Amino acid sequence: MLISRSRPNLMRRAPAAALLIGAAVILAGCSTGSMGDNMPAAAGGLPESTPQRPATPAAYPAVHDMPPPRGTAVLTDEEQKKLEDDLVAARNRAAGKPAGGTRNP
Repeated sequence: MLISRSRPNLMRRAPAAALLIGAAVILAGCSTGSMGDNMPAAAGGLPESTPQRPATPAAYPAVHDMPPPRGTAVLTDEEQKKLEDDLVAARNRAAGKPAGGTRNP
């Protein structure tokens, strides 16, 4: 009786185990990284015509580096309103509308 109870359990776990093993194989294949540089092309390495990697890596900023603080302050309410009015006037001039148009909220 013990064998018959464990078989259905095994049949339910087998697809999950196969899925986990398959995922592990796929992830392991992605981890080769630069190992392909040293492998022969017949074994899955880079072809002979591939250019060499640069000696120095590209200059990207580090993820944790914060930008320097801004030198300008936030606009006051009056400056913001004047800037918006200037933009509305420029838009109206470009569209050929008469001056003194209304601002969109």
